Amino acid sequence: MPKLNKQVLLASRPQGAVTEANFRFVEVPVGKPGPGEVLVRNEWLSLDPYMRGRMSDAKSYAKSTEIGEVMVGQTVGEVVESNDPNFKPGDKVLTPLGWQLYGIASAKELTRIDAKRAPASSYLGILGMPGITAWFGLLEIGQPKPGNTVVVSAASGAVGSVVGQLAKIKGCRVVGIAGGKTKCDYVVKDLGFDACVDYKAGNLLADLREHCPKGVDVNFENVGGMVLDTVLRVMNLHSRIVVCGLIAEYSATEPYGYKMLRSVLVNRIKMQGMIVFDWKDRYGEALKGLSGYLTEGKLKYRESIVEGIDNAPKGLIALLKGDNFGKQLVKLA
Repeated sequence: MPKLNKQVLLASRPQGAVTEANFRFVEVPVGKPGPGEVLVRNEWLSLDPYMRGRMSDAKSYAKSTEIGEVMVGQTVGEVVESNDPNFKPGDKVLTPLGWQLYGIASAKELTRIDAKRAPASSYLGILGMPGITAWFGLLEIGQPKPGNTVVVSAASGAVGSVVGQLAKIKGCRVVGIAGGKTKCDYVVKDLGFDACVDYKAGNLLADLREHCPKGVDVNFENVGGMVLDTVLRVMNLHSRIVVCGLIAEYSATEPYGYKMLRSVLVNRIKMQGMIVFDWKDRYGEALKGLSGYLTEGKLKYRESIVEGIDNAPKGLIALLKGDNFGKQLVKLA
């Protein structure tokens, strides 16, 4: 085992878009686990939009990453050394160890995964936080009913792709919003959405009206900004909006000025923010449902992979620009 551990630290807070200059690479000794602790060799690192918020010092639902700290993130890895009876070397685990090749965590922070049942990387995607977010956001807040029209923005992403497929399973008409013909083709042909609107084509409102002739009953919002403002114009009476993400606004230096909030009043829309941690006591319920559908072939997923920890900053920057297909990952080993 190497004596040195490579880490990626937050070097500075972004002013606008994230750049590689916001990160710093260091090498430190691997370290030894103490009582009740486990040393893990990370194999996969998850990259997620929420990381942009953690790089900021603005008040949010979770603590910001401090300058000089290891960048936050979930990983999947293998136990190298354990001082806890619940884990042994060779176990595959889900961890909160962040952007580094090795890490020491309390055994209580680790979750054992079954890499024989599903690929290890899937526990960071469809069987991880994105899949669980889709499950509870759609079913608990969106409350889709058979025959409803469901619109999903960032439809080819890690969360949106699962939301749309779950909505189809529930008997809904599903219309995605994505950037570019390639992503839209994937959403319809591979994931089974009824239609997908390319917002980059410049006809978002007209295209939504064409593909949602009965209006929109549920909007699963991952983008915000112009996209959300436009969807507000086609929402139905007593419809629901799940505000899961606002990726279009994360790097903005000024908040987006919404023009169509009147629709919430006129249509008596239920609009609710969604943070997956609110359902932490019920994660098992979602994982059981997701794994069942995955085994039955009712759910498909795709991964965008960058190789090596040195390319992790490039991967996050690409994700925030919308260049990824499905779940964005870094292969560490």
